[in-house]
Amino acid sequence: MPRFLNTWTGEFEWHPNPREVTYAILSHVWRDSKHGGEQSYGDYQEEMTIFSHPALSDKIKSFCEVARKAGFRLVWSDACCIDKTSSTELSEAINSMYEWYRLSDMCYVYLADVPDGDRPLDRFSKFQESRWHERGWTLQELIAPERVVFLTQTWHFLGTKMGLARSLQRRTGVDFDILVGRTALEAVSVARRMSWAATRQTTRLEDQAYSLMGIFGVHMPPIYGEGENAIRRLQEEIIRTIPDPSIFAWGT
Repeated sequence: MPRFLNTWTGEFEWHPNPREVTYAILSHVWRDSKHGGEQSYGDYQEEMTIFSHPALSDKIKSFCEVARKAGFRLVWSDACCIDKTSSTELSEAINSMYEWYRLSDMCYVYLADVPDGDRPLDRFSKFQESRWHERGWTLQELIAPERVVFLTQTWHFLGTKMGLARSLQRRTGVDFDILVGRTALEAVSVARRMSWAATRQTTRLEDQAYSLMGIFGVHMPPIYGEGENAIRRLQEEIIRTIPDPSIFAWGT
């Protein structure tokens, strides 16, 4: 049951079934503490509306503005729409995140390291060099939603997943037919799906496993602090769920 943000009022709203609402969702690379970090739900929960917060994140503000102009009343961001102090809520969010991205009516990808005027189809463009392509969680955020729009560091239009599919395939290794929706994710071998994540990085070791649960359609409770055991548990869940021996090529 996700918590959405109202782009007009700045208030949070609970909606038990995301299938029954229209919303936009944000994909981004989290800023580290040296660059201001990300504001969380805890930073806002004492406010009647986040728009009255004296230190409102420029990222959240711009996301709401872009979505509102496009006609979206509701948005969701992993930065401010999850109460990470609640282990129950965090577990539900991690296990549901792929589905929430899949059900979104629009996914806005904010690329803080790509300037206006960049040519994303060029091999040596800033788009190709963006850190967004290297992060673990952004793999599912690329694959799950049908409609994806890429935005520059000043929130200007850069391109769409459909229009940039060839360039994205070259940069990420994700099959073109997956990107354009011609092939179902379930039709791709486990080993192939694993290869897409091989060079991606996560801040926490456990997220290497948790960020892939949706890619394989499996669920398991996150246990931060378990280290590499998270990867072993993911393997076990995949073996239990998908009859595909190619998983045994993982790590060889």
